[in-house]
Amino acid sequence: MSRLRTALHWPSIRGRARADARPLLLSALVVAMVTVLAGAVPVLLRRTADEAVREAVRAAGDQAEVRVAARWEYDDGPYGGRLRDPRSAEALDDLRTRSLEELGPLRDVLLPPIEFTDTPYLKIRNGTEPRSFRLNYLSATSGPAVVWVSGRAPAARAGDDHAEAPWQGPPWPVQVGLSETAAARLGVRAGDRLPVEDEQRNPKDVRVSGIFRPADRDDPAWQAAPWLLDPVAGRDGAGTTRFGGLLTAASLPDARLAFGLEDVSRTVLFRPDADVLTLDSAQRILAAVVALKASSGSSASRGFDSQWGTQLDAVLRDVRAEIDAARAQATVLLAAVCAAAVLVLLLAAQLLAGRRAAALTVARQRGASLAALGGELVLESALVTVAATATGGLLAGLLAGGVAWGWLLPAGLAAVLAGPGFGVLAAYRATRDRRVPANRSARRWAGRTAALRRLTAEFAVLAAAAVAVVLLHQRGVLGSTGGTVLLPAAAPSLGVLAGALVLLRLLPALTGLGLRRALRSSQPLAVFGAARAASVAGRALPVLALATSAGLATFALTVDTTVQRGLTDGAWRTTGGDVLLDLAPDGAAIAAEQTRRLASAPGVRHAVAGQVVDGAPLVVGDAAWPARLVVVDSAAYRELLADTPLPPLAALPVDPGPAPGGTTGAPGAVPPGSSGPAPGGTTGAPGVAPPGSSGPAPGGTTGTPGAAPPGGTGGAAVPALVRSADGGVRAGSVLRLSRQGAEPIRFTAVGAAPAVDGAEDVVVVDAAAITAAGLAVEPDTIWLTGPGAQRAAEANADAASLVIRAEVERVRQDAALVTGLLRLARTAAATVLVLGLLGFALAAASGAPDRWQTLSRLRTLGLRTGEARRVAAAELLPLALLAAAGGPLLGLLLARLTLAPLGLRLVTGQSDDPAPAPPWAGLAVLAVVFPAMVVLTVRVESAVRRRQHLSEVLRVGGG
Repeated sequence: MSRLRTALHWPSIRGRARADARPLLLSALVVAMVTVLAGAVPVLLRRTADEAVREAVRAAGDQAEVRVAARWEYDDGPYGGRLRDPRSAEALDDLRTRSLEELGPLRDVLLPPIEFTDTPYLKIRNGTEPRSFRLNYLSATSGPAVVWVSGRAPAARAGDDHAEAPWQGPPWPVQVGLSETAAARLGVRAGDRLPVEDEQRNPKDVRVSGIFRPADRDDPAWQAAPWLLDPVAGRDGAGTTRFGGLLTAASLPDARLAFGLEDVSRTVLFRPDADVLTLDSAQRILAAVVALKASSGSSASRGFDSQWGTQLDAVLRDVRAEIDAARAQATVLLAAVCAAAVLVLLLAAQLLAGRRAAALTVARQRGASLAALGGELVLESALVTVAATATGGLLAGLLAGGVAWGWLLPAGLAAVLAGPGFGVLAAYRATRDRRVPANRSARRWAGRTAALRRLTAEFAVLAAAAVAVVLLHQRGVLGSTGGTVLLPAAAPSLGVLAGALVLLRLLPALTGLGLRRALRSSQPLAVFGAARAASVAGRALPVLALATSAGLATFALTVDTTVQRGLTDGAWRTTGGDVLLDLAPDGAAIAAEQTRRLASAPGVRHAVAGQVVDGAPLVVGDAAWPARLVVVDSAAYRELLADTPLPPLAALPVDPGPAPGGTTGAPGAVPPGSSGPAPGGTTGAPGVAPPGSSGPAPGGTTGTPGAAPPGGTGGAAVPALVRSADGGVRAGSVLRLSRQGAEPIRFTAVGAAPAVDGAEDVVVVDAAAITAAGLAVEPDTIWLTGPGAQRAAEANADAASLVIRAEVERVRQDAALVTGLLRLARTAAATVLVLGLLGFALAAASGAPDRWQTLSRLRTLGLRTGEARRVAAAELLPLALLAAAGGPLLGLLLARLTLAPLGLRLVTGQSDDPAPAPPWAGLAVLAVVFPAMVVLTVRVESAVRRRQHLSEVLRVGGG
């Protein structure tokens, strides 16, 4: 250490730092800027991931619940009936205690348990609107507490607590409480009997003992059955309003006897506490939930073991996939910023070394060793870099609450090592005793050796870029352990750099061609400008820095534009139009009239009704292939799709006869039978049931299967458009649709179907053709397009729930991961663009002394000031045009090659990867700013050298 202190010349260190303060401050500014961005983004991404987990759990609602259920003990009586069990509420308490023990550490992230029972669907007979009724028992640690404003709390049936109910006896009476809102809507009072019946139209004896008001409407226990407080629409089908009656511990045993043995559930609910969830805790929850479900008793078992059920693991897996995709996208963008920063720092270091070349050469000639010079330069750059990193780290910490120090290494190492490296190299070249060989073959050999070294370096970059792109497609950015793999993450940056090397090879040829054409012209200014441009075209770092910066800025802008357009496209695919109406199960009868009314509304261009059957029992060959069956009036739906950004529908051969339901009689209104997505659930087709099923398809409505005409199954097959996830079902395939109590209907695939609401297995058939084959069509969905679609749907949507495309897009746009990605893409693009402009200024500054030395001498020969500026602009213009045109082309090319593996579809909500969308506004900005920098740079340099004396111009080496 003492020998190092002796070798360092402190006055030289201080003198060089003062003389070159501005370039050093410029490097420090770049380091600080990159430190703020690269240090804060990973920390912010971590917080965004935690918020995304919380958002996903809140949005999942009931799907995120952890439910544990168990069968009730048998209640067989001694006389062949069922015994009333007054300890039913205690049985629920036992299940709660047992489930808490089985949960273990999961209890820390779950809200207090809620004991819950539910009864089958009951229909309220009186009234014109569809209404359903449920009986529910709720019990939590601290509630829910109620105040009885009329009547009293539900009590046990008068008589023996252990009464025996005969199996075939009259309906067993059960008392319930109604909320004030429900009682007002139903028009009942305490003591009234509700007119309810089950799905088999068997009446039930449900009596209102009292009217209650909740002591705290925000009590979490009410979330398990919100219909107990206020009637809820859509829970039992679109257009149906669900009401609820509150049971107590005293009336719960009677509710069990009022229904079948297995009809009243025995459940304990656990809701995740979204406020305390993080990405780390989500991982622990996922593992614990999987273990619970694996050890759970089977629902088919006749025992009394706990049966755990939840979709929380699926919710967490989905959000983890989205977070992983967002991390990969953020990593790629940060790698792009770091790559641009490193190139600009190298360019700044090269400029600094050029300014110091004379001083370093003198120091070397006076006896300073290369090691001593390198030590001095490293000490200087290390101090500057540490100060800049500390400043940037402080700002990043204030902004994000932490700093990701690993991302600071690329820019920090470049800032510390680049300046000393270029400086020592300049001193070495100026003082080495190696002479240029006089032998021509020796000079040729030396030139070939230098060219081979350059080609080797360029080939290494090209090979690294190719390997990075291949690894990105094969493995992605994140490794198997969740860590970042640097080479695939740098694929876009390396790809743009490799393209910049190609442009570096092309630029001298292009400027040489321009010089040869200028020599044939009679314009001396063109010759001077072309000669200056050709003389500097081979400088590597300016070309690489500018082309790479422009290309990576274009890549970041392309990510932003692609995500925004993907969100729009995903919303269109979700709704299938501007508005989607999901009809009630009994809405098919009025679908034609409703479609006609909507089509005639102002601002509605198209109104199409149709039917969507999820999990239709299709058979391909001998294998079952459940798919989404879309029954559509293909001509009408094709017209609707032509009015949207959605892909067109292929032509289907159709029966010339009328579609079911007739025509709507209004422009744009078509017969029921068009297709499209049906978020929120779809109803099944009447008469379509899985093999062996005794009822309609799941989710379907009841009805009489359409009778097949004589020989219907033996006639021509119904043409269909088919889409399968694995590509196994394609054009020419024959499919069979199983029907309850009738022969199956045959389909022939004649083309490819579009993806409908993310479904990968889709069959689209024409409504008229399938009706002719013997299957009745009952529309359950209506799609609308046009500027007045939302207003018309809200005013005329009888017995239907609405899905509005603009609202779907807005909700997805406001998601934490989407917002964070868009902000990062725009910030990265702006940062890289600023670095590119800074690189242009550095490249111009590095060539300014030689450029203006030549131009000043030409001025002594008669060149005017304005003409000198034009010659200087001509020298800089090729570099600016290269950045303005070549860089964006490289960015667009790499976006097309690398965006697919980044999983943008997980962020946009699309079923397929979105196609890269060129950022036209950003490209226009890039096309303007770099040429504008030429004008600005020339004016600034001309103003700085305006007062240069003739003696300085003519002096050898003057500038």
